[in-house]
Amino acid sequence: MVWKLLKQHISKAQLAGFFLANLCGTVIILLSVQFYQDVKPLFMGGDSFMSKDYIIVCKKVSALGSLVGRGTSFSEAEVDEMRAQPFAEAVGVFKPARFNVSAGMGLQGISFSTAMFFEAVPDAFLDVRPEEWKYEEGQEEIPIILPRNYLNLYNFGFAKSRSLPQLSEGMLGMVALDVRISGRGQVKLLKGRIVGFSNRLNTILVPESFIDWGNRLYGEDKELQTSRLIVEVDNPADERIVQFMQKNGYEVEGDKLDTGKTAWFLKLIIGVVISVGALISVLSLYILMLSIYLLLQKNTVKLENLLLIGYSPARVARPYQGLTVALNFVILALGLWAVKMIRDAYLDTLGALLPGAGDGNLWVAVGAGLVLFLFASLLNVWVIRHKINSIWKRE
Repeated sequence: MVWKLLKQHISKAQLAGFFLANLCGTVIILLSVQFYQDVKPLFMGGDSFMSKDYIIVCKKVSALGSLVGRGTSFSEAEVDEMRAQPFAEAVGVFKPARFNVSAGMGLQGISFSTAMFFEAVPDAFLDVRPEEWKYEEGQEEIPIILPRNYLNLYNFGFAKSRSLPQLSEGMLGMVALDVRISGRGQVKLLKGRIVGFSNRLNTILVPESFIDWGNRLYGEDKELQTSRLIVEVDNPADERIVQFMQKNGYEVEGDKLDTGKTAWFLKLIIGVVISVGALISVLSLYILMLSIYLLLQKNTVKLENLLLIGYSPARVARPYQGLTVALNFVILALGLWAVKMIRDAYLDTLGALLPGAGDGNLWVAVGAGLVLFLFASLLNVWVIRHKINSIWKRE
């Protein structure tokens, strides 16, 4: 009977406007959250293409920097700053040889030699560590690790053009290189043996102990600072990496930062979409609050009479509270249904483009929907009760 009395001034057009606006905002928010959850494993998962990895960092080389004397080496303070970054699990430095190096070999009666360079990194950053990877002072043979793409360049480029035989990794491991190092007026001949190939590091690697020994005996007096860093990161998609590198003018070799930029833009776009959905929902809530206030204002006399004849404020407020909660629940149910339909439509395409996407379920969207439902319902219940209490206290 109370409901029949109070519903006479309810505007169906206003409720329909609130319903459609809030439904639209809810679908946008829930769909954005669910879509991000579907593609998140590709960026954050342990088996994703952006899982724990290593990045090679160097400084940008520019003509202006050369003119003003700005070097491309890292100071100790810059290395320490890199180590202090939250995205850096570990930081290693490339230690260059400060002596001259040349190496030669013979193949089918053809001998060739070339000037080259040696570098070393801490063993913890190597992706291949053979048993021969060690050097002690006085040892006549140097273990060497080459980038695997060097072998590919020889086999599919140089060898093809010169009609030379292609070499496998095993064959190269049996070839002894004639290594000549010189510096400070001294010359030493050594043997080099290729013991492995690296996919991670694009440089010619020798053990740190050999670099230390050679720099001490044959290196120039001037101490050269490292020009490259290798950084172990837990998640290359961390947008803080991109921000830090751009802020300091650093470059990352390869396309490692592209994944970080992709993840950052993904989060930015989804954040914008969620903000739009939230704005629509807030405006729809405001429309509902305004409608309720106008409705209560029209029914002020009836509400006063109900309170005067003994109805409690809670009893008088209950019909309006039930109406808003019911509307919010229907919006939640329809919103989740719409998200499921849209998700089913894009899931096949997304799975074909990005295998592994969308393996999760709808619990994230359900959880976000319940949070929105509880927030909107509690706000509506409180506002209605507050208005009824103000009428009751006035009477």
